[in-house]
Amino acid sequence: MADHLEASVTLPSDPASVAAARSYVVSTLVEWGLPADAEAADTVRLIVSELATNAVQHTFGQSPTFTVDIALERDEQLRIGVTDSHPRFPKRLPAAVQQDNGRGMVIIRWLTAECGGRLRVRPTREGGKTVSIELPWTVPAEPVATTGRQEP
Repeated sequence: MADHLEASVTLPSDPASVAAARSYVVSTLVEWGLPADAEAADTVRLIVSELATNAVQHTFGQSPTFTVDIALERDEQLRIGVTDSHPRFPKRLPAAVQQDNGRGMVIIRWLTAECGGRLRVRPTREGGKTVSIELPWTVPAEPVATTGRQEP
């Protein structure tokens, strides 16, 4: 496989885009060799759902779109980031807070740490932010043959 693979999609900041983001990321990773039924695929689905949901719900209409970037470095490290144009960083809630929502970052942080990865939040040059996760890539180096887009 190539030393570096990357893919990106920009979606409207709309609840329907959460499913589109999740589907895009998982189908791309399947093309890169991740079995669709692997436990890692389920973990990535949940992380991307939470990242995309945060980009849609917590930008208060100030980010008309969000971008999902995926990168695989040397078959060792997977990075998935969601960028929106809202400047406010996610807030960490105390563990004791009893709410029906607002636990997305806790879920993302826990799943990422459970997989041996890390979570990062960085400002963008344009005044927004990127929330990204980095995970070790533990998939065999041979890509799955698909009819979709493939890297040489």
